Amino acid sequence: MGVLKRFEQRLEGLVNGTFAKVFKSEVQPVEIAGALQRECDNNATIWNRERTVVPNDFIVELSAPDFERLSPYSGQLGDELAGMVREYAKQQRYTFMGSVKVHLERADDLDTGLYRVRSRTLASSTSQPQHGAPPSGAPGGYGYPPQRPAGPPPMPAGPPPGGPPAAPGGPVPATQTRRWIEINGTRHQISRPTMVLGRSTETDVRIDDPGVSRRHCEIRSGNPTTIQDLGSTNGIVVDGQHTTRATLRDGSRIVVGSTTIIYRQAEG
Repeated sequence: MGVLKRFEQRLEGLVNGTFAKVFKSEVQPVEIAGALQRECDNNATIWNRERTVVPNDFIVELSAPDFERLSPYSGQLGDELAGMVREYAKQQRYTFMGSVKVHLERADDLDTGLYRVRSRTLASSTSQPQHGAPPSGAPGGYGYPPQRPAGPPPMPAGPPPGGPPAAPGGPVPATQTRRWIEINGTRHQISRPTMVLGRSTETDVRIDDPGVSRRHCEIRSGNPTTIQDLGSTNGIVVDGQHTTRATLRDGSRIVVGSTTIIYRQAEG
């Protein structure tokens, strides 16, 4: 059984009780849970063959109506979401640098049903990496530091204990190509050989569009990067051409349903 399915089952009792009215909002908790999984995947940093570090501190930005509905229950929901992240990290063999925390925030520029996820890596005061679970005695859910500095999530000051020592003066790593897609202003990093897009919560990037099939298409990173239709109902349009398979270049425009996706790549 998948992590998201177990998360839904754990919430069933709450849905039948306290959360019954809350879950009528446009944003559903399972959507947020799926976005947190993708945030981990898109920001995973490989320290060595045995350790891949992912963010442990998350902010979920909600529209004013959704925030008003969900904020009274943010503690309970934050605990459940943090537990889901720990379970997913254990499944993927990811490592945390501190305890996992999920916090809800209001964003006045978002319409009802839209949300954003921000994350960063925060080292625990105990300095011991966590493999998909909090250290003994550490809080496992809701909470957030009183101040959040602007800018991108900071990386840990050094590699985790047990990692390979730094090698000053060593060879300069070869330049790598970074690949990502942009959907409605949100960037999704392509960090795996394949990225599946569709309406299902089980896809790598979920697109909430009635014209999009559950598993609509797949982006395959490589030289060159390509996109493949997965037998969708409405097909794909790449740079103005209806197609089932196409080569992508920096700036390529992909249309699925009524959603436009921009493909980007850059060296470095």
